[in-house]
Amino acid sequence: MSSPSESFNERGQLCRRLLVTEQITLYSCKTCPYAHRVELALEEAKAKYTRYEVDLSNKPEWYTPKVNPMGKVPALTYGGPSVPPDQPSPESVKLAESLVLLEFVADLFPEAHLLPSDPVLRAKARFFIDVVGTKVMGRSYFRKDSSPDELYVGLETIQALLPDSGFAVGEYSIADAMVAPHLARALVNLENDLVGWKEGECKTVLAALRSPRFARLNQYIQDLEARPNFKATFDKEYVTEIFKKRYGNLRAQA
Repeated sequence: MSSPSESFNERGQLCRRLLVTEQITLYSCKTCPYAHRVELALEEAKAKYTRYEVDLSNKPEWYTPKVNPMGKVPALTYGGPSVPPDQPSPESVKLAESLVLLEFVADLFPEAHLLPSDPVLRAKARFFIDVVGTKVMGRSYFRKDSSPDELYVGLETIQALLPDSGFAVGEYSIADAMVAPHLARALVNLENDLVGWKEGECKTVLAALRSPRFARLNQYIQDLEARPNFKATFDKEYVTEIFKKRYGNLRAQA
């Protein structure tokens, strides 16, 4: 006969299994690092989900009123009947904002350990996200009025938060899903000279990234890019093509 605690655990596991059978549709965009964050989390969790590509320059008329009132990606529908992504059901829950969705995926798939079970490590993951989000992200490092020195400060901030090995808090977590898309796209800009800086400065920065100064960060980036979830979600050729069209004349503008 099962003990009360065993019965409680079994009921909890059953509830979680029922939860994750609900349909998930992610509205994303290949070039958007914020949407990419959520794709990384879903892939890491081995979630079953439907992905819908949103053209942000020509959004479908139904997207804003029926999915995300802000008209942005990422957005997610959860539950309700299984319907085509372009016909979202009013019965499904609509959620948005990348950091909210990262936490949601972590809660929905606890077995993926996207947030560590240890409360100290959970706090460290959230601290990493907060520091990188407030002190590093949201700045335009490649504009004509910026400089490599500003980028170095941002990269050093990330590197200082990393442990000696592994990911942001040891094991892979939502902290890594949060930062990986931005690092990957920064490299696309640098490797293709899509900046407003002086000519030749991209090569200097890339050399610095491969030097002892950024050895830990460089290893971290390699580990992120080697992860199956990253390989499954980052279309580097497509992002490069779009970025060349979007940022190819930054230096000429300068």
